[in-house]
Amino acid sequence: MIPAAHQTKKLSLPALGLIMASIILAIILGLSTWRNLNREERLMENFLRQEGLTLIRAFEAGTRTAMMMDWGDNSLANLVQETARSKSVAYIVITDASGRQLTAAGEARRSGDILPVAQVLAQQQPYTRRIKDAAGQELFEVAKEFKPVLPDGDGHKEMMGRWQRWCGMDAGQHGQHGQVERRAIFVGLYTAEFEAVRHGDLRQSLLMGGLLLMLGSTGFYFLFLAQQTRVARTTLANMELYTRNVIDSMPAGLITLDNRGCIVSLNDQAREIFGRQEGPLEGQPLEILTGTGHCEITPLIREGGEFVERPVECRRPDGETVPLKVSASRLKNRDGEPRGTVLIVRDMREIRVMEEALERSRRHAALGRMAAGIAHEIRNPLGTLRGFAQYFAKLGAKDPHAEDYAELMVEEIDRLNRAISALLQFARPREPELTEIELGGLLQRTARLLQDELTARQLSFRLELPTEPVLFHADSDLLTQVLINLLQNAQAATEAGGEICLGARQQAAEIRCWVADNGKGMSPEEQAHMFDPFFTTRKTGTGLGLATVQQIIEQHAGRIEVQSTPGKGTVVTVILPQKGARS
Repeated sequence: MIPAAHQTKKLSLPALGLIMASIILAIILGLSTWRNLNREERLMENFLRQEGLTLIRAFEAGTRTAMMMDWGDNSLANLVQETARSKSVAYIVITDASGRQLTAAGEARRSGDILPVAQVLAQQQPYTRRIKDAAGQELFEVAKEFKPVLPDGDGHKEMMGRWQRWCGMDAGQHGQHGQVERRAIFVGLYTAEFEAVRHGDLRQSLLMGGLLLMLGSTGFYFLFLAQQTRVARTTLANMELYTRNVIDSMPAGLITLDNRGCIVSLNDQAREIFGRQEGPLEGQPLEILTGTGHCEITPLIREGGEFVERPVECRRPDGETVPLKVSASRLKNRDGEPRGTVLIVRDMREIRVMEEALERSRRHAALGRMAAGIAHEIRNPLGTLRGFAQYFAKLGAKDPHAEDYAELMVEEIDRLNRAISALLQFARPREPELTEIELGGLLQRTARLLQDELTARQLSFRLELPTEPVLFHADSDLLTQVLINLLQNAQAATEAGGEICLGARQQAAEIRCWVADNGKGMSPEEQAHMFDPFFTTRKTGTGLGLATVQQIIEQHAGRIEVQSTPGKGTVVTVILPQKGARS
């Protein structure tokens, strides 16, 4: 089962950059729109203000002309009526200082709708404001004091008199000190055209903002898709790597085949089992992997059936025959149609070695029980026979050969007793007593025990000690027995003038001791049976020495490795844990 991938939720740099760019562009567009609207509003107000002032000046000029030409009293009213017909003019109102309307044209305006006249007359500059009419339309109103008479000049007094008469005809009222009461004029102008332009600009800005939002959203969406695609590819790559690691870490070989019997994929263990470490195998027939020789996997696949743990044997390119157990199952799609075959191949070499070791242990146990019984039955008569042999030796005066026969009987009885003692040691081994041992000292003591014997046989002996003191836990007496047995076997296999080496070293957490010789070596058949009880190639051997060696090493949770070539010699290596079997 492939574990779910945990992806960190974060924005990529391109997506973040696109978001920031969109935000900045939106802010720029908003500020630009706001500035344009404000500028248009200022231009509109300036334009309408100038237009209103122009109309007011025209009324003042028209009034002056009418007074100079001595037109009728309704000339100003006619001028107001004609000017108010313009589409851009909403109304024109002239009032007195009290706010009473003297002349009005256009939309009807109530006195309460107009700015108080006193506020207009109180300031020197024209007064403007934004209002709405009865229909809710936006209006721009310009108001100022209505002054048709010029402030100075030769005709000032004459014009002032006429203006007084106009005012007298109009209102019939005079101010204090003979001054005419002040008038105010109000001009209301429509802003619909300007508002339409502003609304158009606003709509255009909103459209541009919408387009920018759409483009930003589209870009962000595509970036999101690209990021999701990258995440999906990364997840698929991680899943593929995870699956490949799981498959390669399997202790068995895994091979997938298509319907034609060609290899689709295989793990490293499958290559190792069949000895095909190099070269591409995908797409090749299965025979390229298993070989065309003795191998029953391909015929089983061609039958098209499924099977479990079918034992087969295949020959590797190096000539070694490998025992295997093969399981096959069919691959099917969702419609149930076959798409190929999955093979699981288990290497049975180590298991077979373990089975042989277990069988050997069983044989040893049975043989030990039998040997214990035989030794018990034989050893008692041996003591009696040895006593009679010594008795016969005392009768040598009567028979000159009796003493020689008696000594021969004693030697044979002693040899038989040694064989029985070895048999008892094999049958009832004692438990090892672990103590701390110095490796170099153990080798030196063992070498001193056999030094004279090796010299007598004209053999060269070499001792390879560790460069530094090495301490480990083991039974000193039992290991000494192991090394003596191995040295005696090496001595028996080496001709005079040969060389025997005893060495040891520490490697990681293991102690490695070896006995090497350049003697006659062993054949593969002899190596297969060298640890079997009573198997020996010497005429005087009991065949229990190496069996006892293996027994002692197994008691110490160690193992033995043997390298031997006929005619070149043998190397037997004993490997023990440094801390001992029970530490």
